[in-house]
Amino acid sequence: MNRSSPADVTSDFPKGLDTGLWFVPLGGSGEIGMNLNLYACDGQWLMVDLGVTFGDDSIPGIDVVMADPSFIVERREKLAGLIVTHAHEDHVGAVAYLWPQLRCPVYTTPFAAAFLEHKLKEVGLEGEVPVTVIPLGGRAEIGPFKVDFITLTHSIPEPNALAIRTKYGTIFHTGDWKFDPAPMLGDVADFAALTTIGDEGVLALVGDSTNVFTEGEAGSESDVRDALTELIGKYKGRVAVGCFASNVARLESICRAARANGREVALVGASLWRIVETARRTGYLADDLTFYEAADASYLPREKVLYICTGSQGEARAALMRIASGQHQDVVLEEGDVVIFSSRSIPGNEKSIAKVQNALAKSNVDVVTAKHFPIHVSGHPARDDLRRMYQMIRPKIAIPVHGEAMHMRAHAALAEECQVPQAIRVENGLAVKFDGNRGRIAGTVWSGRLAYEDGGVVPFASGMLRDRKRIFYEGAAVATIALDDAGEVLDDPQVVVLGISDPLADEDERGWHYVVETAVNRIPKKARRDDVVVEEAVRSAVRKVFAPKRKPVVKVHIVRA
Repeated sequence: MNRSSPADVTSDFPKGLDTGLWFVPLGGSGEIGMNLNLYACDGQWLMVDLGVTFGDDSIPGIDVVMADPSFIVERREKLAGLIVTHAHEDHVGAVAYLWPQLRCPVYTTPFAAAFLEHKLKEVGLEGEVPVTVIPLGGRAEIGPFKVDFITLTHSIPEPNALAIRTKYGTIFHTGDWKFDPAPMLGDVADFAALTTIGDEGVLALVGDSTNVFTEGEAGSESDVRDALTELIGKYKGRVAVGCFASNVARLESICRAARANGREVALVGASLWRIVETARRTGYLADDLTFYEAADASYLPREKVLYICTGSQGEARAALMRIASGQHQDVVLEEGDVVIFSSRSIPGNEKSIAKVQNALAKSNVDVVTAKHFPIHVSGHPARDDLRRMYQMIRPKIAIPVHGEAMHMRAHAALAEECQVPQAIRVENGLAVKFDGNRGRIAGTVWSGRLAYEDGGVVPFASGMLRDRKRIFYEGAAVATIALDDAGEVLDDPQVVVLGISDPLADEDERGWHYVVETAVNRIPKKARRDDVVVEEAVRSAVRKVFAPKRKPVVKVHIVRA
């Protein structure tokens, strides 16, 4: 088996992008989240998914992160369209922020279209984005690409795999998926279509790697519904359930389990109300399911209420964190109550989740997770699911995506076990060229990250975010100095130190005023009239006081009298 690795690639721009068939991931390869995949056929491009991930402590204050689409923005006149495979934020969340740079048609199925409508309205793009709604199992002709939408199952309605047909061959893009024999909402996977596509011949499978370390099968939502019904019946106090808002089948499972135990359901969190409205519009929630506002449910007897809450990943501003910290105005939990986490921990969120769970435990609230009771199944394929998919599709090439490096490496090995002739391991920015029945990494393109900040997108490499990160770890100092036109110091300079210890706090004779005045007096008198020269001299002098232990951000403010 011939396996291409990122280590084999030189950092060069690929030649021949205007001819042949290419695959270029810009997000979601080597990481979980912010998926952005590109396919090229004779110079015309198709984008598959445009998602976000969520910020972490590496850059404080950043909640939403997305892949940088600069490479395709430069070619947007050749971008035939964007397909959204399903309505999860890591596949659709960036459309509202980045579409103004792309201005291409969008194609998706009804549920994702309805969800996207909410997102576009939030940023003032309602009615501006041309969205073509494709029926389940439908086809779209987008430039040189003929794309069949194949129904699968996942943890949200209408997950679609894509059979992307070109004159050079068919690429099967799985999107997020699993095989659930009883998904509770929506249809089971379209095995007939999968078998037909495999029989017709598939050049490459570009596939989900998220759950590759899990043996067996992903599991069924029907099992979770039974387990929730049993678990909720064990408690007499208030019950709160944390889950992913987008998991509509789980919402219905919780509602049915609550009803079986004589409880009414209240939704706590704006995203839950939004997803319920979307599900009702598209026919995925029955009319007999009713929901209370949290404020109204507070009047119900403890044994009659069940709260469905956002914040199962420990998000600071979500409902569960505010409840756990006693800051929610409508929901109070106490001894005898229980919080059920009907979700998994997304990698990187473990500390935040533990913080919520420990805060609940301090209030003597019971906490139940999937480690204690079978109340969650993944929406991604386990190893037996992957084997079954490869048996049906039988691609000539496997390209693992949607996973970190370890996931994709393990997925490539599994593809080898399934007799796939070639597996190619990619990273964001690597360009794969298909030649006949083979593929090769032919070069690199620009890939990076953007942050959503104050209503706009900012590159991670921006000076603002670099300064913020440095301030977070190294602190800051602000020097203010008053000079006359000749560059003479008029008064004692002031230096304010922020976020770190002031090394000259106890100095009188040789304090900050001495450091700054000395730096200015060493500048030739003529040069002191240039603010840029003075700023750099003072900045350098202040930094030397902190060296070598600290490298704070230093700002110099000059006042001319």
